[in-house]
Amino acid sequence: MATIITDLKEKFRRGNICLRLVYINVAVFVVVTLVRILFQLFNHSLGSWISWLELPASFSRFIMQPWTILTYMFMHAGLLHILFNMLWLYWFGTLFLQFFSAKHLRGVYLLGGICGGLLYMVSYNVFPYFQYMIEGSFLLGASASVLAIVAATAYREPNYPIQLFLFGTVRLKYLALIVIGMDLLFITSSNAGGHISHLGGALAGLWFAASLSKGKDITAWINRLLDSIEGLFSPRPRKPKMKINYGGNRQKDYEYNARKKSQSDEIDRILEKLKKSGYESLTAEEKKSLFDASKR
Repeated sequence: MATIITDLKEKFRRGNICLRLVYINVAVFVVVTLVRILFQLFNHSLGSWISWLELPASFSRFIMQPWTILTYMFMHAGLLHILFNMLWLYWFGTLFLQFFSAKHLRGVYLLGGICGGLLYMVSYNVFPYFQYMIEGSFLLGASASVLAIVAATAYREPNYPIQLFLFGTVRLKYLALIVIGMDLLFITSSNAGGHISHLGGALAGLWFAASLSKGKDITAWINRLLDSIEGLFSPRPRKPKMKINYGGNRQKDYEYNARKKSQSDEIDRILEKLKKSGYESLTAEEKKSLFDASKR
């Protein structure tokens, strides 16, 4: 078991941002599912606890749990729900990275989820059709984030060929239009909140790609915030310790200085003798010392 966990950690560390987002979503789904099973074994329901991670349609409830604007986009209702979302995230996330950076993908994922969630709440509180559903409606899933990635990629490379089973090659712009069009058609269906959030995510993706083409990155603030948070938990590089030498070096310095002074005094004595008595008065050793000093 420890080996499996170690392998997963290593794959997460080495994987690109697309794979990391997939791993995070799957990990959250597995943990929530296991906790739900544990509660059921004791005849308890996890429903009320899960609602604290899902995005409510009610503004008054959202004020009490504002973190759900982020947590909901990592939650999923079932196996098929997360399977299709993760397949789309992997396929179009990989394609997205051919034209944009890893930080852009991270930023667009969160921006799409935030915009999709906000449009969902606004729509449920503005349109009378939803007024009787507000209190009991919650949103979960990565669909809005995925649609943001799809829309941004379609804006950047509208004619990119996509191979679809049974349909052959389809231009990316047409695939994006079909998906967005279906969300518009089913905006009053039983999954109205999901389709509305998809539209919000798609609009966020288009907003990002259009702004970036003009030189403005609207995801920069998200990435700065995430980098700051990541920096709080990253180990800081240790400063190299200063090397301090005691005793030995001081002794060596003292001996060197004493030796230099002794040599200097000896040369001064020889020069003074040379001045008074001439060169012939110097001994052979004094002549050698004077010669050596002249070469230094």
